[in-house]
Amino acid sequence: MKTLFLTMATIVGISFTGNSQQKPSVGVANPSTTGLHATPEIAAKLIRLELIKLDQYSVYDEYDMQEAYSSDPNLSANCLSKTCLVKLGSTLKVDYMVSGSFDALGNKIVISLKIIDVVNDAIYKTAVREFDNQELELQRMTEIVLKEMIGISVDKDLVDRLKFNNELITANNVGRVKNTGPRVGFAALTGTLYEFATRPANQGGLDIQPVMSMIGYQFEQQYVGTENFSALIEGVFNISGMEQLQFLPSLSILNGFRFGKSNWEFAFGPGFNLSKTTKGFFDTEGVFGDKNRYYNESDWRTYSTETYGTPEVNLEDVSNYQMEKNFDKRGNTSISTQFIIAAGRTFKAGSLNVPVNLFYSSKGKGGMLGFSVGFNILKSKTPINSNN
Repeated sequence: MKTLFLTMATIVGISFTGNSQQKPSVGVANPSTTGLHATPEIAAKLIRLELIKLDQYSVYDEYDMQEAYSSDPNLSANCLSKTCLVKLGSTLKVDYMVSGSFDALGNKIVISLKIIDVVNDAIYKTAVREFDNQELELQRMTEIVLKEMIGISVDKDLVDRLKFNNELITANNVGRVKNTGPRVGFAALTGTLYEFATRPANQGGLDIQPVMSMIGYQFEQQYVGTENFSALIEGVFNISGMEQLQFLPSLSILNGFRFGKSNWEFAFGPGFNLSKTTKGFFDTEGVFGDKNRYYNESDWRTYSTETYGTPEVNLEDVSNYQMEKNFDKRGNTSISTQFIIAAGRTFKAGSLNVPVNLFYSSKGKGGMLGFSVGFNILKSKTPINSNN
């Protein structure tokens, strides 16, 4: 029985001896701290606390460190280099030394830690991580860096709550490009605009081909910009139809978005132009003569006088037609609106930009489907945080 007890005691003693040997000793030197309320001493306490919780090292406490500092006061401040940490570790007779830096940089906190192998005079492990500027969470940040450096899994939710989100720059003057230039193109008319263009002139139409040229000038101003996204205000002044002896001015004010380095663009917004309209009807069934002829109110009074002997005949009493507003160059001039949607891409060659766009302009029951191309010379670029 006595022999059995002696054997068990020996095994237990060997077990404890083995466990103690499995834990290498480590000392923590005061790290540097910049822009934080935490002092180097407090930062060192946090590192020791988290190393103890990891239960992988025999951690020397601050009183053990004080003995080494007392023997050489130069070791107590700014002992951050590998040479100094090896010297301090040799004085303490530990296997490893830990130190680093805790820095507040703008809206983030950067923690950089390193473990020095004292015996082999070498850097054993290093780690650096950027965190959101939440100094009250400095202990959790230290925990994350130590665990990642040693290779222990870290709670993902904790990392996500403290990580620094390196977001894209979102200022209204980021790489602002001021470039305006001419635009040329053509558009095909659809719906009521097609009818108005091809209608005979004696019926108030333009009597032209339903395809017309466009020449204009675009003004562009960026109001939000990031590395891969820009928001723009675009003003485009156009004159259409000059090759067919027409002068049709228009002004468009668009909200544009530009994506990626390839400069794909999308824009939409209102357009304004001058138009002439009258109230009238189309004789689609040929009731009063030529089929599809357009009669405005003046035409109808003339026809009514010649046919019925009075200009006061009610159209609805003699037909199924009703008077409606239609385009008519004999009418009064007024400002009308349209909605424009466009998409395209800007091609670059040095400082030359060549925007190519497809667009559709919707106006009542008609519209214009067109294509435009232009060129811009890169006139100026305002750097980030410029006050100009």
